[in-house]
Amino acid sequence: MARALRPTGPKAAMVRGLARELGALLAELGLAEIEVAWGDVRVRVQRAGATPAAPAAPAAAPAPALAPLPASPAGVDLTAGVPIESPMVGTFYRAPSPGAEPYVREGDVVKEGQILCIIEAMKLMNEIESRVAGRVAKVLVENGHGVEYGQPLFLIEPVR
Repeated sequence: MARALRPTGPKAAMVRGLARELGALLAELGLAEIEVAWGDVRVRVQRAGATPAAPAAPAAAPAPALAPLPASPAGVDLTAGVPIESPMVGTFYRAPSPGAEPYVREGDVVKEGQILCIIEAMKLMNEIESRVAGRVAKVLVENGHGVEYGQPLFLIEPVR
């Protein structure tokens, strides 16, 4: 029975560490295998007894069930105004930088298209604009907290 040689050195230690992290990720996410290429290093980790996944054939599959929208925050009546919802998953920021003033505060009057906040997603800063003109009735998310797709961020009382 042949035994695989174990390379030594800093690169080998990095590869072993990466393989350990990928193994933990396999268990955490319930995957059968995972593969990562980083520069000239390629590591594939597969669960024992798992067979490599074949590419899915383009077949008519039933439409996936839509996930329910996040529940409205406790004690907030979203029918009292127009909710401004997150268009993506990310991190909510009320200001353009840590020391800066927030874009808007509760009670501020906003115009349609005015920037309300930023959502950071994959190291990209995405400006979220108001869909309506009105008064900011409620800020529904704490600064620096994660948000989900469709989660209400602000409640705007439209101008009548």
